[in-house]
Amino acid sequence: MFSETLLGIAVGIGLSAACGFRVFLPLLVMNLASLTGHLHLSPGFEWIGTPYASIAFGTATLVEVLAYTIPWLDHILDLIASPAAIIAGIIATASMVMELSPFLKWTLALIAGGGVAAIVQGATVILRTKSSALTAGTGNVLFSSLELAGSLITALLAMIVPILCLVLIALLCIFVIWKAGRLFFGKNENKVGGSHAVLNEKRVPI
Repeated sequence: MFSETLLGIAVGIGLSAACGFRVFLPLLVMNLASLTGHLHLSPGFEWIGTPYASIAFGTATLVEVLAYTIPWLDHILDLIASPAAIIAGIIATASMVMELSPFLKWTLALIAGGGVAAIVQGATVILRTKSSALTAGTGNVLFSSLELAGSLITALLAMIVPILCLVLIALLCIFVIWKAGRLFFGKNENKVGGSHAVLNEKRVPI
């Protein structure tokens, strides 16, 4: 029973990471897997595996995929997709957690599910911004295709090999946080170094 709980958590976190790439595709994958009996949802989340949810998630996925192929629209969508990805990540993790109290379930969903989705989504937003700056938006279609593939592959890995997927996600999160830390503290060090250089130039020798 304990091992099943851990596997459920691993699957949920993996699906949450997939939501960071695309909001609705992982939910559609969950829906189809539940309808075919390959995924068991925790009590209260059975609605994810209903035919009505299939229509809703399928339509939302199609709209999201097509919208991200429009260069100027993708940045606007990021403003909406960022909080939506976090919410989807929380739902994905909570729907897979079994045999835990509601407090532990939602705490885990908020911190792990929402946190992982936020990190992945934040990384994609930064990379898309850089892609727009380097290619004037022409490379964003390719980048969106890679995001779509990343979301689908991550969602499938989460259900097929959840532990491996969890390890890969952990490595990705560590890398993103490390890069963000280097970028932030590197800029601060440059500012401090520049200030010292200016002060040294202004000193008048005696």
